Amino acid sequence: MSQASPALTEAATSKFMRITEGDLDAQIHYNDTGGDGETVVMLHGSGPGATGWANFHRNVDAFAAAGYRVVLMDCLGWGKSDAVECTGSRSDLNARTLKGLLDGLGLDKVHIVGNSMGGHSAVAFALSNPTRVRKLILMGGGTGGPSQFVPMPTEGIKLLQGLYREPTIENLKKMMNVFVFDPSSMTEALFQARLDNMLARRDHLENFVKSLAANPKQFPDQGARLGEIAAPTLVIWGRDDRFVPMDTGLRLVWGMQNAEMHIFNRCGHWAQWEHADKFNRMVLDFLAN
Repeated sequence: MSQASPALTEAATSKFMRITEGDLDAQIHYNDTGGDGETVVMLHGSGPGATGWANFHRNVDAFAAAGYRVVLMDCLGWGKSDAVECTGSRSDLNARTLKGLLDGLGLDKVHIVGNSMGGHSAVAFALSNPTRVRKLILMGGGTGGPSQFVPMPTEGIKLLQGLYREPTIENLKKMMNVFVFDPSSMTEALFQARLDNMLARRDHLENFVKSLAANPKQFPDQGARLGEIAAPTLVIWGRDDRFVPMDTGLRLVWGMQNAEMHIFNRCGHWAQWEHADKFNRMVLDFLAN
């Protein structure tokens, strides 16, 4: 694989595309490292202020250095992508958006890394476009159904929804305190950057709340269809995930044709950030072998 450009900043890789896919007509923002290696698409979670770059900035360099083209998509309703009010399945909406982006980029088959909502979206894309997926990496999401042991919605999801309704620095810190295992790694600068991201797009916050009111189940259970997914899949979870409990990850492994699982100790909902170095090594080895 060829080496990507070393200048991998958010600004240097930032791009926009107008996509039309079925009844979908919207502008989305994405980051693209370029290169002619196999493409790894990374899909972010649903937290307020989330973006592709914010979720995966500890991973981009390692994947690009290994020769992969890395594409980070800001889902509709996040980052610099268009606002949207989603009254149906958010997983399917994101999957259709991704199809439009890949079509626009002329990419046929890709690897997909999905965190939380991104995991749900990756599963939805794989079910709709099975021939376009090389390998899947799912962390803290994939929609294998609700936890059998933890009351739903979980503590973390309640805090996330509360932050959408009242986007304050205090509510952000409450959410982030249970988002990762060790909140001491969270700096004031990180909190402020996340808050700035959120408040820059109040339309995204308001639409998320409207979407939940219209359809509380934005990410439907795909448990009955998981067996259709033949793509080799690596499921990664934090033992201490207080947003999406670990047993839902076990259900993904149980349901899919070709899945394996790694559980990180002392890890919350953000494995690719909390254990970035080992995560990068493990996923790169999975992709190459």
